[in-house]
Amino acid sequence: MPMLELVEGKLIRVDTTPCEEISLVVWRGGAQPEAGVSALVLPNDAPAEDVGHEVNAFAAVVLEFPTFKDGRAYSQARILRERFGYGGKIRARGEILRDQIAFMVRCGFDAFEMETSKSGFYNQALLDFSHVYQPAADAALPVWRQRAQRAVAAE
Repeated sequence: MPMLELVEGKLIRVDTTPCEEISLVVWRGGAQPEAGVSALVLPNDAPAEDVGHEVNAFAAVVLEFPTFKDGRAYSQARILRERFGYGGKIRARGEILRDQIAFMVRCGFDAFEMETSKSGFYNQALLDFSHVYQPAADAALPVWRQRAQRAVAAE
């Protein structure tokens, strides 16, 4: 499957060999991830808390979107990044729409299995919003916090 990865704020086509994928069931059965080369495939109906800090043994985690209306993988990504400090790749797989890209990145996704010939189309999605209104897994400062900081600096 073609893949786009987030590199320095842009989605670029990558031609690297994907990690060896291990399903959650196989991993729970005792399969050991090979450091730096294994990806855990986490179904969207599995709680991210089930993998906990052990997720850090994987180079990547694949989160599934069986339909664009199913947003459980957003929560999984945020939990992995924020609660468990996961620093590897979080890859989205399945039905992904352009309108979802910016928020997926905000939730912690940094790789997408999708049509790579449209990378410019998807990159534009990252520029659609100049301000954010709530905190997320990324480093973007919400507009209300920016205003508060300006007010304190003006005192």
